Amino acid sequence: MITEKLKWINTTLQLKGSVTRKIYKHILWSGAFGFLISILYHFKQPVSQPILGSVIPSIVLGLLLVFRTNTAYERFWEGRKCWGSLVNNIRNLARQIWVSVDEISPDDKENKIMALNLLVAFAVATKLHLRGEPVNSELQELMPSTKYLQLKIMNNPPIELAFWIGDYLQQQYNRNCLNSYQLTSLQELLNNLVDNLGACERILKTPMPLAYAIHLKQLLILYCFLLPFQIVQSLGWWTGLVAALVGFTVFGIEAIGLEIENPFGYDANDLPLDAICKTMKRNIDDLITLTPSAQTYTKKV
Repeated sequence: MITEKLKWINTTLQLKGSVTRKIYKHILWSGAFGFLISILYHFKQPVSQPILGSVIPSIVLGLLLVFRTNTAYERFWEGRKCWGSLVNNIRNLARQIWVSVDEISPDDKENKIMALNLLVAFAVATKLHLRGEPVNSELQELMPSTKYLQLKIMNNPPIELAFWIGDYLQQQYNRNCLNSYQLTSLQELLNNLVDNLGACERILKTPMPLAYAIHLKQLLILYCFLLPFQIVQSLGWWTGLVAALVGFTVFGIEAIGLEIENPFGYDANDLPLDAICKTMKRNIDDLITLTPSAQTYTKKV
C-alpha cells in the first residue's frame, strides 16, 4: 500500500513525460497578469468586470478542448494499431518464410536470412520515413551494401524494401521452393505491410486543420486574459495564483493534444518506435536460430 502511494506521488510530481516544461511560460504570464489586475484592484481601479465571464462561456471552451484532445488521441491510437498490425504481419511473414521456403541449394538459407532481415529493415525504414529522416547506418547492417546504396536514393525506402521482399518470394515460387497457395498467403501479408505504411502516412500527412488550431489558441489566450477581470473582486490577492492554475489546466490540455497528434516523433508521449524496431530485430534473430523440423529440402510440385 505504501509503495502504491509513493508511486502515485512520484507520478504526480514527475516532469518527464508531462507538458509542464512546454507551457510554463504561459502559466507565468497568466499568473503575472492576474497579479497585476489584483494590484490595480487594490488601488481602487475599475478592473473588476464579472460580466466578462459571459464573453466565452467555460462550457464552450471545455467542449473545444475535449474535442481537440479526443481528436489527437484518435490519431495516436490509430498509429499504435497500425504499428501493432505491422509487427504482427512481419512476425507472420518471417515465420512462414522460414518454415515454408524449401532449401534446395547451399545459398538458400543465407537468402532466407537476408529476406528476414529485409523485413526488419522495412520496420526501420518505415520509422525513418515517418520521421522524415534519411536512410542511415541502422539499415546498413540489415542488407548488402549494394541494396543499401540503392535504398539511399529512393524517395520511399519502405516501398523499395517491399518490392525486394516480393521479388524474393516470386523467385522462390519460380524455383518451386513455394507452391501457389503459400505464395498467395505470403503476398497477402506483404500487402498488409504496405497497407500499414499507407495508414501511417495518412495520419502523418493529415494534420489538424490550421484554422481550427489557430482559433482554439486565440480563444485560450482571450479566456486567460479576461479571467482576472472576472474573479478579482472575489479573490483579491489570490487572483494571480488562480489565473496561473487555470492557465496550467487549459494550456496543458491543448499542449497534450498538440504533442500526441503526431505519434511518430521523439516526444516523451510518442510511440516507442525505436524499441519496437529493436524488438523486431531480436524476434527475427531468435527465429533464425530455429531449425524447421518439417524442412524437406525437396522441390515442391
